Amino acid sequence: MHTIETDLRPLHRVAVLRCVTAVDAVGISDLDRPTPCAEWTLADLLAHMTVQHRGFAAAARGRGADEAVWDVATVADAVRADPAGTYTAAAHDVLDAFAADGVMETTFALPEFGPDATFPGALAIGFHLVDYAVHGWDVAASLGASYELPADVIAAVLPLVLAIPDGDFRDTPASPFDRAVDHSAATDFEKVLLHLGRRPDWRQP
Repeated sequence: MHTIETDLRPLHRVAVLRCVTAVDAVGISDLDRPTPCAEWTLADLLAHMTVQHRGFAAAARGRGADEAVWDVATVADAVRADPAGTYTAAAHDVLDAFAADGVMETTFALPEFGPDATFPGALAIGFHLVDYAVHGWDVAASLGASYELPADVIAAVLPLVLAIPDGDFRDTPASPFDRAVDHSAATDFEKVLLHLGRRPDWRQP
């Protein structure tokens, strides 16, 4: 995933807003539910999703190197108090940041990828799109709800996902994804889920 020539922002916006819809269904009583993300409750997942929106928004505005903007502890209490409201505000923050003129050419500092790690805006937006195409499904699956993305979003996400290497790195704490799951896929979105370590048939235990 070295270069992205297409402006993914319209598709990214659709994916993030689908995520918002999924999270709108989350109540405080749901926050201790398990999720497809091993060892994370729904509260953990939403705190991660919320702070990643805040971090990527900061990166788009030239402040991504500040590690404090990526600290999950800064949003955890707010997510517990108002999961849908807190998440939605962060989602609109990142959408506003990505809509700014020149953001595709902006250099994003993304310290979670390593010290001094930077990426062109177009590529960083691709990273973010992959995450939220899948995290919306994670939330919906945790609630036992259905989740669908438009075909054009899935068509854009699939090659980005398949370009992410599998292997031993996926077993390390630094990897954002578990190892790919070796299972047949009925749809392109199932291919996305499987390559990113999810089982499309996951159900709440």
